[in-house]
Order: sequence, then structure tokens, then C-alpha cells
Amino acid sequence: MSSVLWAAFSGVLIAFGAWAIIGGTLIPSAPRLGDALDLLDGRLSQPTPAPGPDLLGSWLQTRLRRPVSDETARRLRMIGRPIERHFTYKAIGAIIGVTAPLFVSVLGAWVLGVGAAAVAVAALPLGLAGFFLPDLLVASGEQDATEDATEALLTYFDLVTLERLANRSGAQALRAAAAVSDITVFAAIREALERARLQQRAPYAELKQLAAELKLPALADIADVMSLDESGASLASALQARVKELRDAHLTDAKVTAAAISERMTFFMVVPALVFAGFFLVPPMLRLLAG
Repeated sequence: MSSVLWAAFSGVLIAFGAWAIIGGTLIPSAPRLGDALDLLDGRLSQPTPAPGPDLLGSWLQTRLRRPVSDETARRLRMIGRPIERHFTYKAIGAIIGVTAPLFVSVLGAWVLGVGAAAVAVAALPLGLAGFFLPDLLVASGEQDATEDATEALLTYFDLVTLERLANRSGAQALRAAAAVSDITVFAAIREALERARLQQRAPYAELKQLAAELKLPALADIADVMSLDESGASLASALQARVKELRDAHLTDAKVTAAAISERMTFFMVVPALVFAGFFLVPPMLRLLAG
């Protein structure tokens, strides 16, 4: 193994060790003011160790002291992924990005006897790319997650309608329908309803807040319709009409998306036809130009 590879590998290990020591011991912890006040008021529970492989993500999140952005937190909540597991994926991506070039360079020097210092230099950029890759993947899947959540909400609204037709109150219908499934949207609705129950108030404000956090306006619309229960209005017909409107809007959006995909597919259908036509047009044109 060449001295350049040994130097690069040793430098990476020394830099990582220095970063771990400085981040863990020398830099004082700076808790956020909101968390500190919640802890003093008794509203913030003590963090419990993450189970299994999420221990790595929990450790990395604690050491970085950099919470995820609100958008990333919302996307993770939509797909039901804990923040600790997301940081675990980021750590694994960074480790693979750093070690893969070093492994390739060492393997090349051992098998071929040729130093590959340029490959080892790519360890840091690839490590950074692997660290931010989970964020990009979560952002790219936001549209699919939103569509899945919307379809789950439409099913939830049908269940609420059935519970309401069974002569249950608005709050009882919401809770009974949310208890049917354990998917992410149903679980989030159950949490909002449970908070409202513990605070002994109507759940409609909590549902509107959840709709704003997850950017699901359909949930806020249903909360507005269900809030009419407090005024004694008949909810069954109004709820069925609103659910039908939401389903029609969702179907229209799906048709527009399908039409856009079909239009993009026509390009790949036209290209072979143009190439095939070129086989017949190019030879006569070449003869005309030559003559």
C-alpha cells in the first residue's frame, strides 16, 4: 500500500476522532429554550433510549445538536418514520460514502499495485452526499406520501359517515373511525382526538391544527362540517355531500396526473417512428445533395 493511501486513511480516522472528542466533551451542551421551559413545567418527558438500530441515529442527533427542519419533520411524520431512524439512515449513508472510496483505493493498490489517491480524495464529498441523500429521498417521495394520505383520509371520512349514521355524536364518530386502522394518518388523528379528550374540549380545533401541520386541507374541511354538530344541525347529508366533493376533486387530480404521464410517454413513442422514417428519407436526400 502506498504512503499516500496510508496518509489519507489515517487522516480520515484522526479527523473523525477529533470531531467526536470535541463534539462530545469540549463543546458545552446548549439546550433549546423551549425544551428547557417545558422540562421545568413538567410537560417534557425524559428521552428514552431508541431501540435497536435507532440507537445510532439517536446518538448522531444528540451530537449534532441540529434538529431537522419543519418541512423534513412533516414529511417524516407523513410516512411514519421516526426522526431517530432518519438520522440512522443519514449515518449509514455517510459511512458508506466515506468507506467505499477508501476500500476501492486500498483494493486497487493491493490487487493492481497501483495507487488510487484520487479515489480516496472523493471520500469526503461522497460522505456528505450520503449524509444528505435520505433528505433528498424523503423530499422526492412527498407527492406520493400526500396522495396516500389523501386516499386514507377519504376512507376515514367514509367511516365517520357510517358511524354518524349509527346515531353517534360527532366526537364519538371521529374516535371510532380513527380506531379502525394503525396507518400513519389514522394514528395522527387518534393522537389529536386523545389530546382534545384529555383537555376536555371539542376535537375540531385539534383536527384543524393537524391539517395545518400535515398540509391536508381535506381534514380541516371535515372538521368544519363536524363542528356543526354543536349547533344541532344534521350532519349525515352535509358530510356525505362534502365527502363526495372531495372524492371528485381527488379523482380529477388523478386524471390530470395520468394525462400528464401519458403525454410524456408519447415522446418515447414518436422517437422510434422518426428514426424509422429517417431510414427512408436520408438516402434520397444524400443522393440529391451529391448530385
